[in-house]
Amino acid sequence: MKIFFNKGIWLIASVIFMVVAFSSCKKNNTVKTNEAQNPMAQAFMKAQTTDKPKEKAESKKEEAPAAEETNIPAVERIKFNRDNAVVDNGNKPFNERKAIDIVRDMTTGWNLGNTFDATGGGKSLESEVSWGQPKTTKAMIDGLAASGIKTIRIPVSWGHHIMDSNYTIQNAWMKRVKEVVDWAIEDGMYVVINIHHDNYGKNAKMPAREGFYPTDENYENSADFVCNIWAQIALAFNNGYDEHLVFEVLNEPRLIGTSEEWYYNATSPKSIRAMANLNKLTQNILDVIRASGGNNKKRLVAVPSLQASPESALARTFKMPEDYDGSKDRLIVSVHMYTPYNFAMESPGITKYSDSVKKEFTSMFKKLNDHFIANGYAVYIGEYGATNKNNLEDRIAWFHDFIKESRVYGMPCFLWDNGVWEVEGSEYSEHYGYYNRRTQKWYFPEIIKAINEEIK
Repeated sequence: MKIFFNKGIWLIASVIFMVVAFSSCKKNNTVKTNEAQNPMAQAFMKAQTTDKPKEKAESKKEEAPAAEETNIPAVERIKFNRDNAVVDNGNKPFNERKAIDIVRDMTTGWNLGNTFDATGGGKSLESEVSWGQPKTTKAMIDGLAASGIKTIRIPVSWGHHIMDSNYTIQNAWMKRVKEVVDWAIEDGMYVVINIHHDNYGKNAKMPAREGFYPTDENYENSADFVCNIWAQIALAFNNGYDEHLVFEVLNEPRLIGTSEEWYYNATSPKSIRAMANLNKLTQNILDVIRASGGNNKKRLVAVPSLQASPESALARTFKMPEDYDGSKDRLIVSVHMYTPYNFAMESPGITKYSDSVKKEFTSMFKKLNDHFIANGYAVYIGEYGATNKNNLEDRIAWFHDFIKESRVYGMPCFLWDNGVWEVEGSEYSEHYGYYNRRTQKWYFPEIIKAINEEIK
């Protein structure tokens, strides 16, 4: 489930500031007198042509046996073809505020699901509609804003739009994503963009450029992928975007094809190593974003745990990445809550809303608050919803209480919408359609009304 210097700070920074050189495993601090001398910034701009050899670090062991790791700074992995990249030449002031304050302003959100995250259609721009949703229009975005939606999360899959062996993203794809982002920004909305369905689809050795997968054997290819994708996103979205744009590093990173895909097992070496690899990948991504400079130096960055589940976020092995100055004020914990599972997602599960249903999400909100917000980290719910089980009255009650409770702790919630709303028979799985994108009307106006009543 919205990173750069404003003009005043830029003038100061151009004279003198502290540059933090990040690596995927550790950080060394050096002071420079001019940003042009920043080795991170130089590497970011020139890495696609560098032939500097990569040095391997000694292998090390953590709580489970680890594969050999290389100690390559994140920006030195960057090699995309900048000549074909989209470059942001905008110049917008950035109002730097604490993440906890900004997420409160995000209020309530909606996901443009099954659209830019869709993976059909190959490299064609038609992949946007390959999962059955209509092409996104400005009228759709305007309709959301008019309905009271303050934030739009735009999930994006990038892997199918890589055009060469250097991870270069298709120019037209990046421009199309920018077009829709700009429509939402023009409507005064906050926008979240991410890497979405680029998690490799099986527990096996992953070829280069096939995405990411949080295992030891796939760490190097994963790091190359995420660093190059985020370097290009950061190049395309920089000084032209203020604090209303948020970067979310990954969506539901997990061990696809294993028994621990949707479950973090705190006693399993497999889960423990996956978390360790995820922690390194998110640090790499943050390093690349910050190295892009400009407004991205200050942009909010959201980070999920494994599966983006609240339970794994609360695990002691999950670590938020460290920002260049050690501040927590630009970082957000992103979690997904279809809670409780038997009411909000499972088919058939249960259909009746009750106090016991309510207790499950109220207790989880409190745990997230006590673990993160009380310790200085902002939290947002990047996805939530209750699948349609022909139980509208119960869902309305669930939405009222869910949003009311989230507001107590200042956690905005972004409704997952995949366009599937009509139930046939007794199959209730994945019926998270709420907004009719063709008519700009809501399938269940009572639900958006309930949400809006609780955010006032």
